[in-house]
Amino acid sequence: MRTLTVLGSCGAWPEPGRACAGFLLEYDGFKVVLDLGYAALPQLLKYCPTGEVDAIVVTHQHPDHCVDVSALARVRYYLAPDAAPIPLHCPPGVLSVLRALEPRPDPATVFEVHDLADTTGLGPFQVESVLLPHYVTNLGVRLTAPELTIAYTGDSGPTPELGRLADGADLHITDATLQGDSPTTTPRYVMTATEAATGAAGARRLLLTHFWPNSDRALSTAEAERVFDGEVIAAEEGLVISL
Repeated sequence: MRTLTVLGSCGAWPEPGRACAGFLLEYDGFKVVLDLGYAALPQLLKYCPTGEVDAIVVTHQHPDHCVDVSALARVRYYLAPDAAPIPLHCPPGVLSVLRALEPRPDPATVFEVHDLADTTGLGPFQVESVLLPHYVTNLGVRLTAPELTIAYTGDSGPTPELGRLADGADLHITDATLQGDSPTTTPRYVMTATEAATGAAGARRLLLTHFWPNSDRALSTAEAERVFDGEVIAAEEGLVISL
């Protein structure tokens, strides 16, 4: 089975009944979590009741992308105390946030922590990270396995580097926080749906996510469709995409 399941689709904080950034990527039995923000853990536990995943990738240290990794640490510590640590690939700031949230157990004992910038492989996937503009260090990722490439921006402002990330991806998951005209302020650290779709040129399918709470997601989809040639999908909790 090769699928991507949306665990959370909100940016900043979760709307009622939703969660912040989180995705479960499954490739022939190998399970990778991409980000795990506010309220994303309960969504993950629907599919992995004891948090039994093979790896976790966190793009950056903002809590709407990483705070529920701390909750997952508790699940693993109490429900699977003898299990091997789960590989956690992230920028160094993420571990600092997790330790500030809960120093005991030390997250570095529940997880096997790796610097995402140095990660080149993950189970069946080759991994490439791309530094993207955001308020803190944010690494977009490309995960490539036979017959499949998934790209994910985390959070990002407009940048030519998005084209490198998206080129040839079967599914490109992108920050689409804003709607309407592009803000004139610089530097920029999040994108409109139009900017996200423009940066995704070269990908086959586009998954918009990280919507500001109470955004009209149909409007974001329509804005992206004006500039993106392939299929545009709005992330929704529980959505399962066949890959």
